[in-house]
Parts: sequence; C-alpha cells; structure tokens
Amino acid sequence: MVSKLRVLIAYLSYSGNTKEVAEILHRKLDEEGFSVDMHRIGADAPFCPEDYTYIFIGTFTWDRGSTPDEVKDLVLEIGYKPANIAIFGTGDTQFGGDHLFCRAVDRLSRFYHSPWDGLKIEQSPRGSQERKVEKWVEGVLQHDKSFA
Repeated sequence: MVSKLRVLIAYLSYSGNTKEVAEILHRKLDEEGFSVDMHRIGADAPFCPEDYTYIFIGTFTWDRGSTPDEVKDLVLEIGYKPANIAIFGTGDTQFGGDHLFCRAVDRLSRFYHSPWDGLKIEQSPRGSQERKVEKWVEGVLQHDKSFA
C-alpha cells in the first residue's frame, strides 16, 4: 500500500482570515490526495519539518508591515531553511497601502528562499479570492511534478 504524501499547513490567525485560507488549502490538498495536518502557530505542539513533502506557512501582516512574533518563534523552532516551504497570508491595504500589504509574506518567502511566489489575500478569501487560493496551490503542486 502506497502512503499519501504528507503536507503541513501552519498558520497564525487572529481575525479568522488566515485560518479561512488555511481551510481552503486543506480542502484542495485533500482533494489532490495529500494527507494534511493543520498546525495553529503558537498553540499546537512543535512539528518535525522532515515529516512533510510540503510545508505551508500562513500569517497576517502586523503593525505596519511586520511579521507577528508567534511566526518569528516558529521560524526559530524550525531552526533551518527547508526547501519545501510555501508562504501565504492575509492583509489589508487600508493599513499602509500596497507597499506594506502582506509584507510578512514577502519577508518569509525571501527568508526561506521559497521557490514559489507567496500568496497574498486581501482580508477574507471570499468570492474570487477563494479561486485565487485554489489556483495558487495548484501552481505550487505543478512546480515539482515529482511530488504531485
């Protein structure tokens, strides 16, 4: 019996927006046949990055473009830069405009040298933004067909 490829979705969400994106990712990855684990950053026990084919890290952008402390703690917890990390996040252009919009996504993507562009969602992923999430995860999976 072939085991399913494992995926971790680690996310931090205060308002629920980033959690909604994580749930859409979970549904889509499940449909694609992956075994998906959810990890609430700052609440759940540490995980072993080596156990996962892909790790998705989700965050919001805080305090005029900053990455939340809980997400920074996760980076330290991981302790190295796995090559299989994709970053997603939510933000609000009314706080800092396009320049600061989802800046934490940009920072984490650069830090991890992620081979995928980060996903940026304005507030809640409803309507057309839900499809944007689905298309993004399809792009991540298409990037390396040996995993998908």
